[in-house]
Amino acid sequence: MTDTTLTRTPSRAKRGRGWRDSLAAYGFLAPWIIGMLAFTIGPVIASFFLSFTQYNLLQPPTWIGTKNYEMMLQDERLHHSIGVTFTYVAVAVPLQLIVALALAMLLDRGMRGMSFYRSAFYLPSMLGASVAIAVLWRQMFGADGLVNQVLAMFGVEGASWIASPDTALGTLILLHIWTFGSPLVIFLAGLRNIPRMYYEAAQVDGAGPLRRFGAITLPLLSPIIFFNLVLQIIGAFQTFTQAFVVSNGTGGPSDATLFFTLYLYQKGFPGFQMGYASAMAWLLLLIVAAVTALNFWISKWWVFYED
Repeated sequence: MTDTTLTRTPSRAKRGRGWRDSLAAYGFLAPWIIGMLAFTIGPVIASFFLSFTQYNLLQPPTWIGTKNYEMMLQDERLHHSIGVTFTYVAVAVPLQLIVALALAMLLDRGMRGMSFYRSAFYLPSMLGASVAIAVLWRQMFGADGLVNQVLAMFGVEGASWIASPDTALGTLILLHIWTFGSPLVIFLAGLRNIPRMYYEAAQVDGAGPLRRFGAITLPLLSPIIFFNLVLQIIGAFQTFTQAFVVSNGTGGPSDATLFFTLYLYQKGFPGFQMGYASAMAWLLLLIVAAVTALNFWISKWWVFYED
């Protein structure tokens, strides 16, 4: 009897201590769980419901079934915004990653003041999506902006880059490339993890810089490239602030900067078509999910893992 009591007592005490630990853990997690339910899962469920309704913020939503999705098939401006967004993603993301990788390889050579350069290059990533930088970009590429003033010094008469449909999207692509700091830092960390013995052995065998880059750096860095590619593509699909500020919210000139997110905003807030805007948001989610899934499927042919 005494032995049984001694055996049960520690087990019961252990269970009580485990319960208290679990309770404390859930207590610390409670703010995150409440925020997740209130600000993420709740709005997601609400937007899915609203996508099947006609809702103008002033009156209760009216159920209309799949009419919003059917309207999207015939909305030519929506199709144009998808084309602008895909062009932006297809051009801006690869160029940004190329610039980031080139600079990361330059910094990987052990330059003096590495901490300063790393912070300086990362700064545009923190500021690039801000309204202040978008306003600055609009001033730089305006008819009397800094870019045209520099060109005038060489006798070149520049155009109003933002007011022209041929160059407006290009200025936003340039702004996206300029925010290369975040992928640069990740590339730099990846380059530091490549063992130097591979380069030394290749150098002994007579491999040049290009050969070493193609045979060692790219394969061993491919998981990092893939990681950056997925993150930047998802972020590029959600670009909004730059297009909104540069075009004053119109997507102009001639809808040249009408990104999908900007058109969604126009439908939702100035247009008070919340149901249609919710359907557009779900379409964007499906597009991003499909592109990400495609990237994962293609990655098996070009991403190499050491194990």
